[in-house]
Amino acid sequence: MKLHLKQILKASVCVGAGALMVAPVAASAKVEVTPYLEAAQVLSAELKGGDEVLTYSTVAAGVDATFEGGRTTGQVSYRYERRFGWGNSLDDGDIHSGLARVSHELVRNTLALEAGAIATRSRSDIRGAAPSLDVGNVDNVTQVYSIFAGPSLQTNVSGLDVAASYRLGYTMAEANDFVPVAGQPQLDSFDDSVAHVASASVGMSPDRLPFGWKVSGVYEREDAGQLDQRFEAKGVRGEVIYPVTPTVALLGGVGYEDIKASERAPVLDAAGNPTVDSKGRFITDPTSPRLASYDFDGLYWDVGVAWKPSNRTNLEAHVGRRYGSMSYTGSFTWQPSSSSAFQVGIYDQVETFGQQLTDSLSDLPTRFSGNNRNPLGNNFSGCVAGGGGQAGGCFNPALQSLSGSVYRSRGVGILYSASRGPLSTGVGFGYAQRTFKAPTVPGAVFTINGVKDESWYGQGNVAYQIDAKSTIDASVFASLYDSGILNAPDVLSTGATSSYNRRFGRNLSATAAVGLYSYRVDGEEGELNASALVGMRYSF
Repeated sequence: MKLHLKQILKASVCVGAGALMVAPVAASAKVEVTPYLEAAQVLSAELKGGDEVLTYSTVAAGVDATFEGGRTTGQVSYRYERRFGWGNSLDDGDIHSGLARVSHELVRNTLALEAGAIATRSRSDIRGAAPSLDVGNVDNVTQVYSIFAGPSLQTNVSGLDVAASYRLGYTMAEANDFVPVAGQPQLDSFDDSVAHVASASVGMSPDRLPFGWKVSGVYEREDAGQLDQRFEAKGVRGEVIYPVTPTVALLGGVGYEDIKASERAPVLDAAGNPTVDSKGRFITDPTSPRLASYDFDGLYWDVGVAWKPSNRTNLEAHVGRRYGSMSYTGSFTWQPSSSSAFQVGIYDQVETFGQQLTDSLSDLPTRFSGNNRNPLGNNFSGCVAGGGGQAGGCFNPALQSLSGSVYRSRGVGILYSASRGPLSTGVGFGYAQRTFKAPTVPGAVFTINGVKDESWYGQGNVAYQIDAKSTIDASVFASLYDSGILNAPDVLSTGATSSYNRRFGRNLSATAAVGLYSYRVDGEEGELNASALVGMRYSF
């Protein structure tokens, strides 16, 4: 059920790169499309936890595009990279990284088509290695893709505010050859899923009555490939808003929802452990009946307050009872200037990995900062700063690790981005918690049901344009993971990068970058790695 959350919070990030649908562009529209080819040489050395030194070459092709004005607004950034290892220490490989978010008005100010996509890398197992740079040989990392598209309607009919939307989303995770965590039970991994979300609402603003009101409904269905998982949610909600001053209003809502999730059992071995395929995913027992992993049917309620002293500042806070316990959600957005933004989001939702990642994509603004791309990793897996005075969002809660289970996700995210003259900055940090819901499988010795994992993350970026031809940037990042499984280790990951870019003429540019990252799994010797990159890019 996403309707209530989306009404009160834009807490995640969203992205999109999929079906870029562009109607004839108006004469006033500004369109910039820059394809490019790139070649680079990379050196990676283990300073602690080993003595391996790797050298490899990369060739890449990509495109950066922005659409502004007319009926289409959005941004697309995509890159395909092929790596060629020197010697036998590093296998050749492919990496896709990209982010896009596009909105096209079919009927001006009324009907729009929204689309977005992401290609990035995610940790496979929350208990395993946590390399923060995608350099050299990396373990416990998987390529992930997600895409969504759908129409949205907002209009006024006889004084009533009417809104409706539909979204079709698809999420897929590749599976590398897995490495079991010693002494720990095997966890299932996400494969792919197709999700549908439809919502509609009708209401009236408080300017015509002493109070405002809205009635809304939502239906969601997701079918996942792993264990034949199925998620279905439907509900209705009524809410009122009562202004007490010109800037403060009291809020209240009550709703009914029916959420059901089920899956089939895995094939168990003689010891009661799930059997897995070569990619580490549980093998489905086709003879198993459907087993309920989550079943909630009932009323929920919440009360809150809204404060909006100006068009640049907005606060909402809600407290209520949902999913059988107390629930706290809220948001705060502040735009100090036209080129800076600050936001805080507190969320509480029952969902899956595919749903959470797609929600993060759909919540992303249509402009984001290009400084998020790490020259040594080329990922969009952390916080993404928005452009045009929008804060952006963070993918960390969704990408902390893959999971094939339903879970209740709760947490808080804080993000700030700003640009002033040649200087641009972005800071994001937060806390994410997932409480897993899983069925009881007869004969199994372990279940993830009730397990609560946690992660803390932080990231800072700064970029400075030295002159018309050169730019320097730097970033730092850290994450701490606790799987919540008995005797499982905590994992700490930290890192920093810096790069210098110089343009020669109109089409040619060069990049030099250095990076340092480390991770430590409790009870094991930590790893410390240093990397360096030099490369050339030709833009068309």
